This record gives sequence, structure tokens and C-alpha cells, in this order.
Amino acid sequence: QVQLVESGGGLVQPGGSLRLSCIASGSVFGIVAMGWYRQAPGHTRELVATINNGGDTDYADSVKGRFTISRDNAKNTMYLQMNSLKPEDTAVYYCNAHHWPSYYYWGQGTQVTVSS
Repeated sequence: QVQLVESGGGLVQPGGSLRLSCIASGSVFGIVAMGWYRQAPGHTRELVATINNGGDTDYADSVKGRFTISRDNAKNTMYLQMNSLKPEDTAVYYCNAHHWPSYYYWGQGTQVTVSS
């Protein structure tokens, strides 16, 4: 079992920045990759960014060049630095962990609202 707790969401003006954090606990040794997803009202949950144990990253086209995903393995923490935020980035952001061999865990989500 893996427990994930997100933090760092909030209200920010367009063009602003936020940094989300996700702390993992439990069977963290079996995690092979982690990621951020988001879900806006009336929309399905979508991939934002992923990072594997080798440090390889992948991003949705809509956030490339604006968002950066990273991990601090010593702290069992994953981050999402979000810059140049747009109103369309407004969503609940979820942390996800892929645990070997094929278990997936989710955090409770953190709200990000981009509005003037």
C-alpha cells in the first residue's frame, strides 16, 4: 500500500506560479513511476506529467515549457512547478504512483484555481 498526500494548491492570477507537492508513504520502495493528473469540472481526468525512477519525464502538450515535474527520493516527495498559469489550468490536481508490478495509487487531490 502507498499513501499519497498532495499540497500546494490555491488561487493564483493568470501568469502566476504555484508549486504542488506530493508526499508518498508506505511501500514506497516498490514505486516505479509517479505522475500528476488533473480533472476540471465536466471533463475527464487527464495526464499532466510523469517521472520514472530513472528521472525520465513526459508532459502533456498543453503544459510543455510551463510545468516541471521533479522528485526528491530522499524525501519521498514529488513536485510540480507550474509557471505562466492560465485559466484553463484550473482543475483538481491528483498525484499518482505506479507500484510494481501493476498497482496504481491516488492522492485525494488539491484544487488549483487560476483567475483574476
